[in-house]
Amino acid sequence: METLAMHISNGIIDGPVAAVFAALALAVLTFCVLRGRRDLDDRLAPMAGLVAAFIFAVQMLNFPIFTAGVSGHLLGGALAAMLVGPWVGALCVAVVLVVQALVFGDGGVAMLGLNITNMALLGTAAAYLLIALLLRVLPRTKAGLAVTAFVSALVSVVVASQGFVLQYWLGGTTDLGGNLTGLAGTMAGVHLLIGIGEGLITATTVVTVAKVRPDLVYALRALKPAVPVPAVPVAGGAR
Repeated sequence: METLAMHISNGIIDGPVAAVFAALALAVLTFCVLRGRRDLDDRLAPMAGLVAAFIFAVQMLNFPIFTAGVSGHLLGGALAAMLVGPWVGALCVAVVLVVQALVFGDGGVAMLGLNITNMALLGTAAAYLLIALLLRVLPRTKAGLAVTAFVSALVSVVVASQGFVLQYWLGGTTDLGGNLTGLAGTMAGVHLLIGIGEGLITATTVVTVAKVRPDLVYALRALKPAVPVPAVPVAGGAR
């Protein structure tokens, strides 16, 4: 299980598959840059730097998963999506992953495209889709915001882990004897526990920011609550 972590090391996935995902990650990140430029303003630009720095710092703190004999840390996709939006958020997480791989050796440099795809792109996208849904149905109170942050963070971690399962199925260098279902179940189970920790960190951080400066929470600004259509009274029968 130690070798099947979210930060994929060199040699776990073969070269051709790693190259394909590197090209995919580069293409999607380029689109994020183009799309994210529309959102950048005096609030979002400095906030993006703070979010990237916060994710980088918190990822250095691991919490143990005693039932699996491994440890986990914040991935940051849901946190970034809530505070700076999906496009800039994906870029923030990607920058953190690049620095970790190049400076600290956390994840192989040759596997960088795979790690960015899983944690920066899949994780952030899954989180924002859930955020967009939940903020339209839950009350915009502290409790509603906390539930949104927690659920989106938990699900994003599990989705990112299943991205690794797909990549391993396409180009894993160790034969699992056809037991891909077992790998998927193991990854989902362990990362479900990691997701609980991530959800608590994300919910606490987002609610704290929202208390002080709700205007800095991108999701609250960009996602408007659903407005019910008022019923039109009909007199004297339908016309």
